[in-house]
Amino acid sequence: MSDTGNDPHGWRPATRYPDPAVISLDPRFDACKLPLAGVERLATGCRWCEGPVWFGDGRYLLWSDIPNNRIMRWDETTGQAAPFREPSNFSNGQTRDRQGRLITCEHGGRRVTRTEYDGTITVLADSFEGRRLNSPNDVVVKSDGSIWFTDPAFGIAGNYEGYRAEPELGQNVYRLDPGTGALSVVADDILGPNGLAFSPDEAVLYIVESRGVPTRKILAYDVVEGGTAIAGRRVFIDAGPGTPDGFRVDVEGNLWCGWGMGDPELDGVMVFAPDGTPIGRIALPERCANLCFGGRANSRLFMAASHSVYALYVNVAGVAGG
Repeated sequence: MSDTGNDPHGWRPATRYPDPAVISLDPRFDACKLPLAGVERLATGCRWCEGPVWFGDGRYLLWSDIPNNRIMRWDETTGQAAPFREPSNFSNGQTRDRQGRLITCEHGGRRVTRTEYDGTITVLADSFEGRRLNSPNDVVVKSDGSIWFTDPAFGIAGNYEGYRAEPELGQNVYRLDPGTGALSVVADDILGPNGLAFSPDEAVLYIVESRGVPTRKILAYDVVEGGTAIAGRRVFIDAGPGTPDGFRVDVEGNLWCGWGMGDPELDGVMVFAPDGTPIGRIALPERCANLCFGGRANSRLFMAASHSVYALYVNVAGVAGG
């Protein structure tokens, strides 16, 4: 499944530097770019890529291929991609906890799991107050070890990315306490909660409202009550014709957001400064659903984009926990 350079969309890697696909919209993005780095395609042939997560200790990337019901693995040392877990319970968003274990949102099991060091799987959450979760979508881990995840009903709306079922709960955002394992609702008023990430100081939680009316939005909340709750909902970014999905934050507080759908001119990644100003764009031939930072210095951006996974070295590192 390694990339051969041929692409059904007609994509080719840039032959000259700087790569014209890496676009500054504001001078602040210039400091994030590397003039001698271009977009690379690592693998293709998936049905819908999501949930990339980097394992630096093993020099590999995992990501979900949701409709194919598998987790894929790309090896940095060989450049090859192959199934890592199949079936995967229609896994979606993924991250690592602060002990380095894989945390996975599963549509099929309607649960959040942890893969232990020996490969066994522990169920962290599959219900709330006696009712089944919908289809956990995306997940982040805070520095205190708490696990925060979104639970829209996308994965149970049909049989393509999970198993069709009726929701038993609202589309909530949850916090899983690291000490007690107790689950609590931190937000219940978001229309289709999707991607989420903390600011570098963990004072703000950003959440994508993917069914916002009339447009999708990225919301911002203050983290309160000793880091266990959120308040002060506000619109951080109105996406207009864009479709933010998953995103991660770098150490400077910039948001790197999967973007696209509809107008192909919007496909790729949008980058926003901490004040919400769009400062950069990475143009891709496919909609980017989700992304993560990784590589030796946590400064290589891995982009899960529809059928393919792309990568770009950048000049800023991602924060931990995403």
